[in-house]
Amino acid sequence: MPVAIESLPAPANERLQVGEWTVEPALNQFSAMGTTVKLEPKTMAVLVYLADRPGEVVSREALLTAIWPGVVVGDDSLTQVVLKLRKALGDVPDKPAYIQTISKGGYRLIAPVVRPEKLAPAPARPDAKPVDGERKRRALWLAGAGVAALMLAVVAAWWLTDKRTSDTPERVPMASIEADRAAQPTIAIRPFEVLGNDPEAELLARGIVADLATDLSKVHGLSVIGVVPLGGQTGGEMPADKLSSRYLVSGSVQRVDERLRLHVSLTDAETGKQLWSERFERALSGLFAIQEELGPKVLQILPAKVSEAELRRVAQRHTRNLEAYEYFQRGQAGLLVRQRAENETAREMFRRAIALDATFALAYAGLAMTYGSDFRQQWTTDGEAALERAFELARTAHQMNPDIRETYWVLALVHVERRQHEQALQYLQTAVRLYPSYADAYALMGGVNTYIGRPADAVGLLRTAIRLNPQAGHLYFLILGRAYLFLGDLEQARVNLEHALSRNLANLETHIYMAALHVTAGDKAAAAWEAHEIRALRPDFSIRSWMETYPMIDVAQKAKLVLALSELGF
Repeated sequence: MPVAIESLPAPANERLQVGEWTVEPALNQFSAMGTTVKLEPKTMAVLVYLADRPGEVVSREALLTAIWPGVVVGDDSLTQVVLKLRKALGDVPDKPAYIQTISKGGYRLIAPVVRPEKLAPAPARPDAKPVDGERKRRALWLAGAGVAALMLAVVAAWWLTDKRTSDTPERVPMASIEADRAAQPTIAIRPFEVLGNDPEAELLARGIVADLATDLSKVHGLSVIGVVPLGGQTGGEMPADKLSSRYLVSGSVQRVDERLRLHVSLTDAETGKQLWSERFERALSGLFAIQEELGPKVLQILPAKVSEAELRRVAQRHTRNLEAYEYFQRGQAGLLVRQRAENETAREMFRRAIALDATFALAYAGLAMTYGSDFRQQWTTDGEAALERAFELARTAHQMNPDIRETYWVLALVHVERRQHEQALQYLQTAVRLYPSYADAYALMGGVNTYIGRPADAVGLLRTAIRLNPQAGHLYFLILGRAYLFLGDLEQARVNLEHALSRNLANLETHIYMAALHVTAGDKAAAAWEAHEIRALRPDFSIRSWMETYPMIDVAQKAKLVLALSELGF
């Protein structure tokens, strides 16, 4: 279908000032304080469109029409562009200095805009010669023609590209991401010790560790190891010499009445020297203030270059309601079990958290996961409705705060359940580009690759995930074990599936793959034992019924799994 070139928002050639940044639309770049940032053409087009309407609320529909004229794309395309623009500007969604999100309205540029005629002219070269009026008009005409030709080339290139990529995040070579991450200083975070027998303090300790890991992963010059991921499970504790990290954070948490005592230290794992240590003792309501201080204090000691924008993101809290935070942690604990009753409990906890803080994006993400589990595990009579609800909640979480890595992961997970694997992979690639230490994203990418018949690609991704999270839960080893099974490496499959079972003996899927492994290996006794375990977990189990909501689409792999389980009477 033809695209009307004249309807495209062609960037102006003139410079303009937006806040502290000098913007050069024709070059797709802006600069300040000696730093120059390059933008993609559509990202610059959004900035210019908003700058032409400073202070005005511009609807998402208006932006979509202007930036993608004559093309139907999803809301996520605009969300991704705005996210890139905010990151480039060093903006923070909950305390914006440039782009403000207006609920159910759109976006508003709140930074001051200085138009070209008020900017100081660029310094002339010493050898520059005056240009008469006719030559000046010709130069302007040529510049305009050049811009038009550039826009035509952009549109043509877009038109020749598969249009499915227009509504999903861009792909980034995984080798490049891995190489950048490997060259960075590494830090591991131990689970904090809980002093006293206090379940509430255990929840707080888990949340502090997870939030600190998330905060530090926002810094691009740092590789974070030992992350406790959303939706994952922790295994046994790793010795310090096995963490493969230069720096180690450890701590203890104690709750005394309505006060919180937190002791945190940073150690050089190579020398054993303690680099920093601090005790915090405050009212429980001061937890979020402690967290705002904690990440930047750790970063001050580390040899990582941290920008002001990254420091602002590190200090960003997901909620400031302590009760909502505690409900969220209870919901997380319920999700870890991956059983029907606990899933219901988790859903109620997330709902209570949202009732106390309607802007708590992570709680929406957790709630989406409970509905996704209902669909996958067939815990509901209306699976399609549950999956649709999961998708709505995941999109809400992402649109509410697209600067949270877990919202990419949950959106990807729901796309997997919908068998939209390419969309899932692109969300995950965006997540690891923005957060190169995000172990869960690498693990889920590995799972998706196996679902679509590329188990060899899954192995490297899972090895990366396990390096980043040495306390990996059962899902990491399950995903790696099934990849090896479909590759025909039965010994590696067995080792990893046994690791998965040692971390979660009640996981049905692990037993299914272990049964298939024993059938393939010809071990009838071991296969019969796994069949007994499957029936104990789900008496009415049928492999064909189970596959109805299983997201694997590779025909050969599905046939292999069904045939193996059919031999055991399923």
